[in-house]
Formats: sequence, structure tokens, C-alpha cells
Amino acid sequence: MNTVPILPPSFVGFIGLGQMGLPMARNLSRAGYKLLAYDSSREASKRASDFAEIAPSLKSLGERCDAVITMLPDGNAVRDVMLGANGALAGMTAGRTLIDMSSSSPVGTRALGAELAKRGVAMIDAPVSGGVRKAVDGMLSIMAGGSNSDIERCRKLLEAMGKQIFLTGPLGSGHAMKALNNYVSAAGLVAAAEAVLAGQRFGIDPTAMVDILNASTGMNNSTQNKFHQYILSRAFNSGFSLDLMVKDLKTALEVARATGSPAPFGEACVEAWTEAQAVLGPGADHTAVVKHWERLAGTELGKKS
Repeated sequence: MNTVPILPPSFVGFIGLGQMGLPMARNLSRAGYKLLAYDSSREASKRASDFAEIAPSLKSLGERCDAVITMLPDGNAVRDVMLGANGALAGMTAGRTLIDMSSSSPVGTRALGAELAKRGVAMIDAPVSGGVRKAVDGMLSIMAGGSNSDIERCRKLLEAMGKQIFLTGPLGSGHAMKALNNYVSAAGLVAAAEAVLAGQRFGIDPTAMVDILNASTGMNNSTQNKFHQYILSRAFNSGFSLDLMVKDLKTALEVARATGSPAPFGEACVEAWTEAQAVLGPGADHTAVVKHWERLAGTELGKKS
């Protein structure tokens, strides 16, 4: 019999109400959880006010919530909201839990977990994959690292936001898995971009080429879910930024280096994406990386020469 206590539908803190965080928090509300939400942006907080109470401060949020979820740009931001002056940890008591669903550095996650443990606060890392659409639908894949008992205690929370919950191992392993997953995703996107550009220049219609890839062994997540939708359509608005992808790629390389794993392709991938980031500038969607390859090729996908 499972004797691990399950967090009931009670106050849950949610910090970070951006493109991913807002729909994730909304799904928690729909599942019956009473939310106390916080975002440094007043506009973001206002968008959540129809389903959540807005906390006046991080400390007050920590005081009232059994579990605090963070969905922020990176681990440094998580550390700031937890350990900063009047941060959430200042209000948290022993027995409470931090669930970091951001794309954070695994090394930083373990360091933060050690700091929280001094106060008797547990931590799990539970980054997500699936993008904005699956966040809205509550169909995210969640990679959870930490002790099994802590994860099981929070499982109902995670199930309100995701379809699949994967236990990856000790604290930090979820963030390592997320970064490595995004490395594989980024490599697949660029490989497909190079192939489709070469195909178009050879005389193959890029729309047909993507369809053929999706019916063949060259199919990957980008050919299925990004090329028609965001690249060939020229929308470039998938909801996940180029800046965050580059950050995750560097984190994946950090994991490889820390474990002594050879990653020459990873090194090249980070270099290529970082170059594209410099050319395209801040704020670009990650699918816009194809524009950099188009400039290199002197060819725009879908445009007849």
C-alpha cells in the first residue's frame, strides 16, 4: 500500500505566468487547486487573475502554499525568486516543496536543492516538453527528478498539467534530460533545414519534400510539427524562443562535458545555433533559425527563384 501523502487540492503557488506558465497554471485551477500566483509583470499577473489569487509578494506566497511551482526562463531566475531578499523561501516552512518546471541547469538545481534542504524544504525538478499547444491542452511530457517519495506526493499536481510523467532519477536529472532532449530536437531541425534547402535548390518542392520526409525515415519532430506550421508558412511563432533553445543547448553540452562524454556534433550544433542567435538578434522564435540558413544559402524556402 502506498503510504506517501498526496498533496490535496489546496493552495499551490505558481511563479512565472508567461506563454507556458499561464496555461499550466490554468490547468491546475481547472483540476481543483486553489492558486496563489506571482509574476514580476503586472500584465501577466492580470491575465491570471480570472482563475488565481495574485500574491502581493514572493514571501507571502511561500507562507501560504504547501507546494511552490516555478516556470521561469532559467535556473538563475529560480534561485532569485527563492533565495533573494523576501523570496519565497523566506516564507516557507519545513515539509513544503519546490517544483521547478523551468529549463534550469542541472548543476544549479542540485546546489539550490541543498540550500532548500537546510530549511527542510524538498525540491523536485520537473521540466516539460511539448510547447505552448500541449501546455494549453494539459498534454505536456514531464521529466521529474528527485526522490520518488517527493515526486509521488506531487504526482496529482503534475498530472493536472501533463499527460506523461517520467521519473528520470535524482534531483537535477529532469533538467539534464530536458536539455539533452532539446539538443536532439535542435539538431533534427537544422538537419531538416539543410536538407530541404538543398532539395529546393535542386528543384524539389519544399512542401512535397517535408511530406515525403514525414512518410519516410527522415521524419522527426520538426518535420512533423514545425516545418509546415511555422517555417514554410513563414509564421515563425511556435512560442519557444531562439534564446531559450541556445541556453538549453549550452546546458546539454555542460552535461556532456561534466560526464566526460564526447560530443563533437554537440559542439558544432551549439556553435551554429549561437551564430544564428547573434545574426537574428534577441526575441526571435527558435523556428526562425531557418532564416539564418536561408541567408547562408541565398535561398528562401518556398520562394520561387
